[in-house]
Amino acid sequence: MTSSAGPREPRLLGAAEVRRLAELHDVRPTKQKGQNFVIDANTVRRIVRESGVGADDVVVEVGPGLGSLTLALLGVARRVVAIEIDERLAASLPSTVAEHAPDQAASFELVQADALRVSEVPGPPPTALVANLPYNVSVPVLLHLLELLPSLERGLVMVQAEVADRLAAPPGSRTYGVPSVKAAWYADVRRAGSIGRNVFWPAPHVDSGLVSLARREPPATTATRRQVFAVVDAAFAQRRKALRGVLRSLAPAAEVDRALERAGIDPLARGESLTVADFARLAEGLAA
Repeated sequence: MTSSAGPREPRLLGAAEVRRLAELHDVRPTKQKGQNFVIDANTVRRIVRESGVGADDVVVEVGPGLGSLTLALLGVARRVVAIEIDERLAASLPSTVAEHAPDQAASFELVQADALRVSEVPGPPPTALVANLPYNVSVPVLLHLLELLPSLERGLVMVQAEVADRLAAPPGSRTYGVPSVKAAWYADVRRAGSIGRNVFWPAPHVDSGLVSLARREPPATTATRRQVFAVVDAAFAQRRKALRGVLRSLAPAAEVDRALERAGIDPLARGESLTVADFARLAEGLAA
């Protein structure tokens, strides 16, 4: 008589198992690489639930570490591609997946690389990004992958709480800045909750936050992304100064004035009051 039981659920990691794996593979978390491993199974379940990942999704995970979130993702996704820069962690992860998620191991692929420098992700086009991003490079990694992988439909990333606030900040708010505008170029961004320090080993000295991203088309414009981002960078280089002054680093004063007039933007406005669509119109005017 054959069993009709489906695949077994991955066995998630707890604090003792994370420490055992670290000792087994001689892994010592380093602040330099932003390594703080999640040791609470309920936290990774929550992240996967909030991400909305389902059975049809191909997920990219950055910084899988010892595999806490990886195992939870393998329990729901069609495929998980993990990008890990640390050689020792990369070497340990396949055996952890084989031990804790044997029925899902064929759906897992590891890429040992710096996520800031990857130029492609193997296999079918990824549809979701779910990651506990290394805090020291979280924004550059996020923006790089959103640009590199237009197939990404959604994402949920865990970052430092302050960075989460900046990414999700609306125009006019105190925390609105370059990360807010550049993330908004690719997606609708919102804060999706907070994560306490005690779910990590070692415990970080900062709080963490979840950021949810839903891909959408960038603003309609004849300006390129690079042109728009150059205007964003200039506008926030001296965020307390009026646009008419700070944009002179990009073009002569007369051209700046014409671009502001074409875009319908007050020359005395500051960058923190503009939406991503405003920046696109301004970049278009400067390019013209």
